[in-house]
Parts: sequence; C-alpha cells; structure tokens
Amino acid sequence: MFDLDVSKIALIGAVALIVIGPEKLPKVARTVGTLVGKAQRYVSDVKAEVNRAMEMEDLKKMRESFENAASEVKNSVNMTSKEVEKQLGELSHSVGEGLNSDLVAASEDNKLFDGLSIPSPVYKNPGKKWRLKQSATPQWFKAQRGVRSKALSGAARVARFRPKTTQSSPLIVLKKFGN
Repeated sequence: MFDLDVSKIALIGAVALIVIGPEKLPKVARTVGTLVGKAQRYVSDVKAEVNRAMEMEDLKKMRESFENAASEVKNSVNMTSKEVEKQLGELSHSVGEGLNSDLVAASEDNKLFDGLSIPSPVYKNPGKKWRLKQSATPQWFKAQRGVRSKALSGAARVARFRPKTTQSSPLIVLKKFGN
C-alpha cells in the first residue's frame, strides 16, 4: 500500500513526539492502531463480498450450461427414440401382420413395467438383546482363576471377612467385668 521504510517510520514518530507530546502519544498511537485495524477489516470484508459475488456469477453460469447440456441430451434421446420407433414401424409393415401383433404385445408389456417401482429394502432390527452382557470367558474358568463375578459393597466385604469370636478370650472377659 504505502512504501514505508524504517527511516520514514522513525521520522514520523519523532515528529509525532514533538507535536503531540510524550504524555498523549501512547493514547494517540492506540487510537490510530484501532482505526487502521478497522479500515483493514472493512477492506477485507469488501474483498470477500466481491469474491462471493464473482463466485455466485460463476456458479450461475455453470448451472445454466449444465441445464442446457441436459436439455440437449434429453432432446437427442427423444429424437433417437422417435427414429427407432419409426424404423420399427416400417419394419413391422414390411415383415407382415403377424410380426406387428407380436410387437404391439411386447410394447404393451413394456408399458406395464414402466410404472412399477422396485421397493427398497426395509431395515430389520437384528433382535439382539443388547442389555445382556455376553461374555466369551466361561463361568467355570472364572471360578477356577478366582475372578470376582459379583461385586460386594464395602460393608458386606468387612462383614464377610470379620473374624468370628466363638470363644471369649480371658482379656475380653476381664474388660467386660471391669477387673
């Protein structure tokens, strides 16, 4: 845009320092920076809008060319089908009345199949019971290896492994009676 060298920028900075003063220079520099940033964003937005307009114009031209090509193909297919029908009609007249009746029946059969549509396959749920966990390791192997198959809560685990006191030891008896 502008051809600014380091020497030119230093000269501009020195003049601004003298004219504006050292107290107001940072505030003015911030303001100039924000204005330059806004101007750059505005220019980039305008460029993007122009590019979008050009792309839209190109897409419209491409769409028109595709539509023209499709209509040309459709017209050529219609013309060839009419020519083939005409040639078949001439052939049927030349061969005889028997062949003509066979062609009429065949064309009627083709007309019957034109309106039919082949149904698309319908999704069928496989019916798996996804909530049931199916393990590949058999239960007898887990039991032999000592793999826990049922989880215990903390309180149940303490109760399970608490030593059972069937006989009272003499210390416990003494503590009970306070001696």
